[in-house]
Amino acid sequence: MFSINPFAEISATISPAIMQWYIIVMALFVAGGTLFDVIHKGSAKYFFQDAKAKKARARNPLGSGEKFSLRLRAILVDVLTSAEFGMTKRRVAHILTFWGFTAYIIATIVMVFGYPTPDMATPALAPGIWYLGAAMTMVGGYWYWFFMRVDVVREGNPTLRLVHADLFVVSLVLSVTFGFIWGLMQASGGGGWSNLFLALYVLSTTVLFAGVPWSKFSHMFYKSAAAIQRNIEEAEGSTNQPPPADRPLL
Repeated sequence: MFSINPFAEISATISPAIMQWYIIVMALFVAGGTLFDVIHKGSAKYFFQDAKAKKARARNPLGSGEKFSLRLRAILVDVLTSAEFGMTKRRVAHILTFWGFTAYIIATIVMVFGYPTPDMATPALAPGIWYLGAAMTMVGGYWYWFFMRVDVVREGNPTLRLVHADLFVVSLVLSVTFGFIWGLMQASGGGGWSNLFLALYVLSTTVLFAGVPWSKFSHMFYKSAAAIQRNIEEAEGSTNQPPPADRPLL
C-alpha cells in the first residue's frame, strides 16, 4: 500500500497534465504571494536599509570568503536544523515538520512529473518517502499545535482557538493529513470516500499555497535570510541585538 503511487492510480480520472499544471500554479502562488508580501509590508526595503546601516558601523569587516563561510554555516546549522530553538521539543517539532514537508513535496513532484501513469512503474522509494514525509509533518505539526503554541497557556486562550496567524500551520497539517488519507484510500480502492478526501486535499492545499500573502508561509524565507544576516552581523560586530543566552558577550 505504501509503495503505490496514488497520483498514477488516479490518472485515468484526472489527466496527469492537470495535476502537473496544478503544481506549477501552486508554485507560482508561493512565488507571487511572497513577492506581494515583501512589497506590501516593505520587508525587503527595511531589511536592506538595516543591513546597510549596520555594515557602516561594523568593527570587524569581513571578506567575501568569510561571509560565504558564515552564510553556509547559517544554512546548515540555523536554517536546516532549527538551531535557534536550542535543544528543546520545539526544535524537534520544527525539524520533523520542515524535513517531512520537504521530503513530501519532492516526492510529490517526482511522482506527478516523473511517473504520472500506472504504465510507468514508480519506484517504491518515491511513494514510501511521500508517506514518510507526510507522517513526519503530521507528527511535528500536531505536536506543535496541541502542545507548544506560545499564547494558549500564557494568555489563557482556548486550545482550539484560531487566529489569522494560524492559517499556515492549520492549512499545512490539514493538507498533508487529507493527502495521506486519500493516498491510502486510493491505493485500497476507497471509492466515494477516496473522492471526498481528494476534494478536501485539493481544497486545503490550495488554501495553503494561495494563502501565502495572508499566512506565515513566507516567514520561512524571511527567517532564513535573517539567520544568515545575523551570523554576519555578529562576526562583524555591527549587530544591535543581544546575543543568545548560550553565547557569551563579545
